[in-house]
Amino acid sequence: MNFLRARLVWILVVACFAGSLLAADQPQWKAGTARANITPTQPLWMAGFASRTNPATGKYMELWIKALALEDARGHRAVILTGDVLGFPQSIYQHTCASLKEKFALEPDQILLSASHTHSGPVLRGALYDIYPLDDTQISLIEKYSADLEGKIVETVGKALADVAPARLAAGQGAAGFAVNRRNNLEPSVPKLIEEGALKGPVDHSVPVLAVYLPDGKLKAVLFGYACHNTVLDFYQWSGDYAGFAQLALEKSHPEANAMFFIGCGADQNALPRHQIELAERYGNMLAAAVEEALLAAPRTLSPELRTTIEMVTLHLGPAPTGAELQALTADKTPMTRRWATRLLAEEKAGKPFVRDYPFPLQAWQFGGQQLLITLGGEPVVDWALKFKQEFGPQTWVAGYCNDVMNYIPSLRVLNEDKPPLAQPRWGYEGSLATMVYGLPASRWADDVEDLVNVGARRAVERLQTTAN
Repeated sequence: MNFLRARLVWILVVACFAGSLLAADQPQWKAGTARANITPTQPLWMAGFASRTNPATGKYMELWIKALALEDARGHRAVILTGDVLGFPQSIYQHTCASLKEKFALEPDQILLSASHTHSGPVLRGALYDIYPLDDTQISLIEKYSADLEGKIVETVGKALADVAPARLAAGQGAAGFAVNRRNNLEPSVPKLIEEGALKGPVDHSVPVLAVYLPDGKLKAVLFGYACHNTVLDFYQWSGDYAGFAQLALEKSHPEANAMFFIGCGADQNALPRHQIELAERYGNMLAAAVEEALLAAPRTLSPELRTTIEMVTLHLGPAPTGAELQALTADKTPMTRRWATRLLAEEKAGKPFVRDYPFPLQAWQFGGQQLLITLGGEPVVDWALKFKQEFGPQTWVAGYCNDVMNYIPSLRVLNEDKPPLAQPRWGYEGSLATMVYGLPASRWADDVEDLVNVGARRAVERLQTTAN
């Protein structure tokens, strides 16, 4: 009996060893992670909320950039970097891409910079300068911080690439219900509307989840998204807002993992009610719970195949303001409007032509031959996510606020709603006034914005399919 038992144990050991060898021989993903603290040490102005009257006065939580490096069975690499900033402006995106190409041979299609859009992060170089009364000292601090941030991004990506090791990728999806369409629901009325079940307007409550597991089954990283403005908090302390709380909660449950957030098409979505720390933490915990449920539901394992492509779509701006219009706006009651008009007048007098077009970054990535990720620059409204999921299938994720955040990206519906005369007095921002907030020399995009983005997305997805064949 002892002989038989010993022989059975030996057979099981050999079988397990052979199985591990077989698994090791199978094509597999490689993944690496890294992170860096980017909390400002100087009292910089905070990006978002034009009503702010002074720079930050402290921190509520640390701000981070986190990198996930991926390599498929063919050796094709890509890097996802998430950051607690309102948006990466064009100069930081371009400088970072150039450095990552020089140091690591990564092309722009292999680089994804994703901003959480927290309004409790710092103003960055060249972005939102008209919103605040920035003097030379403040601009100098912003420039230095932005240069340091670029260096940290490159360094963190390098560490993630050096960390790559065998891994398993899986895709899942949860749901969280706190995003509210802010165009269709007045903020003061939202609690009552929630109670009555009477909220209106399109929303996207899905929570996409990309899980990265080590060979021993431990979670190494989790990338998750949600289509909602990250703007619960409007105080003067650095914070990742609800997305920061969600990441903290997940990393508490999974101490060895990096939790990374990307914001979906949430330009017309708010977490409501808001303006309380307790609410930001509550929404963060709700989001983290949705991710945990997706992880418990055994997400789909993705084969080690990664395809990446990028389209730089030329978007056209609407009519430029005339000199007379700008002159009149220099006496506007809103300080931001006065600064915008004064700056553009000075540029016009200096002979600097107004930009009429803008290079809009749009990526399409595919994981395992099935999970599609479309990334959009700027602040896209929820219509984009709903549209692309319908067009490209249910295994489609859509991320906004990626690579270059230069303005809101309205659908044609929103663009038309925001043209005078307004059918609703609360309309007018996402499709019109936001261009001024971002400093562009126009009051809106041209009418072909939806057509151009649609064509760019279809072209990018078709290129993925072409390379797969």
